[in-house]
Amino acid sequence: MTENDSRVTDIDPFPESDAGDDANDAAERKWTAATTAFERVEAVLARTTDWQSASEIADRARVSEPTARKHLTALAETGRAATTDDGNATRFRRNPDQRRLERVQRLADEHSREELERSIREMKSRIREFEDAYDATSPDELVAGLEPDDEDGWDDLSRWKTTRRNLAFAKTALSFTETRLVDSRSIRGERAENV
Repeated sequence: MTENDSRVTDIDPFPESDAGDDANDAAERKWTAATTAFERVEAVLARTTDWQSASEIADRARVSEPTARKHLTALAETGRAATTDDGNATRFRRNPDQRRLERVQRLADEHSREELERSIREMKSRIREFEDAYDATSPDELVAGLEPDDEDGWDDLSRWKTTRRNLAFAKTALSFTETRLVDSRSIRGERAENV
C-alpha cells in the first residue's frame, strides 16, 4: 500500500454533518421571524387532518401551548378549526367543510357561469358513459360486480367517483355564483330605494 492509497481510504465519502439540521434550523428561524404566532398556528392547522392536542400543534407552530390554544379556539369560533373533546383535552384539526367552501368559492371565482355549466354537462355525460358501460347506476353498485383483477374496472371506478365528486363541487359553485348574482341585485335594489 502506498502513501496515496492510505489517504484515499481516510476519506469518508459521507461525513457526518449537521448541515441538514442547520438548514432546517435556519428555515425555522426565518419562518418564525416572518410570521406571527397566529399565522403559524393557522398554517399548521391547515395541514392538520387528524385530531391533535393544542400541545402538539404548539410544537409544530413553534409557540407555547397557551398561545396555540388561544388561537385554535379563535379559529374554531370562526369555523376554520373543528374540535372534539376526548374527556381529557380538546383536540383540533382543520375543518373539512371550510376546505370544501374554499374550493367552491375558488371555482366560482375562476370560472364563468358558462364554463361551469359546460363542465357540468360534460361530467354528467361521463357519468352516463360509466353507467352504460357497466350497467350500474352508481360506483357502489359497480364495486359489487368488479372482479379483484379487473384493473380497468377499478380504474374506471376511481374516475367515476372523482367525476361524481367534481360534479357536486361544480354544481355547488354554480349555485354560489347564482347566489352572488341575486345578492348583488338585491343590494343594488336596496341602495336605489334609499336614494
